Amino acid sequence: MERFQNKYRIASARAAWWDYGWAGAYFITICTAQRHHYFGNINQSRMQLSSVGILADVFWHEIRHHAQQVEFGAFVVMPNHIHGILILNNDDGNNDGRVSTPSSQRFQNQGKNTVSSIIGGYKSAVTKHAHRLGFDFGWQARLHDHIIRNDAEYQRINDYIEQNPARWDADKFYT
Repeated sequence: MERFQNKYRIASARAAWWDYGWAGAYFITICTAQRHHYFGNINQSRMQLSSVGILADVFWHEIRHHAQQVEFGAFVVMPNHIHGILILNNDDGNNDGRVSTPSSQRFQNQGKNTVSSIIGGYKSAVTKHAHRLGFDFGWQARLHDHIIRNDAEYQRINDYIEQNPARWDADKFYT
């Protein structure tokens, strides 16, 4: 395990060669804290959303009102995680939609329209509103993202997301 400022830290699983603000399709998975079933239950291969599950669903679709040039592929809320395809369309010539300034370089600002900032805002909104309404809720600290590289991969991931509730018993997040 690496050390930073004399403390252990987990190395990033993100692709060092990729700017997560670039145009592209991203497969996103975010789990709840301790994989607790905050979002509801699967009943006869269909997801039955709890109140917090409804928040997770609604706020995913609200992303497009808070981030520029965003589209969605398949999306599903599962009992203890969400899967979604997030598509960034930042085609402005330099492919990242940001202006590089000394302060953004110094603080490694991820920008307003990156996978990190979009998902951070999403997780924050769900948490804030769940707590405001008196619901116990928490996210896992990190997320899993995968850069979708071609049409065949996109279709395979899209099908996986759409079929996830029907395959819940075999899901690696099933507990």
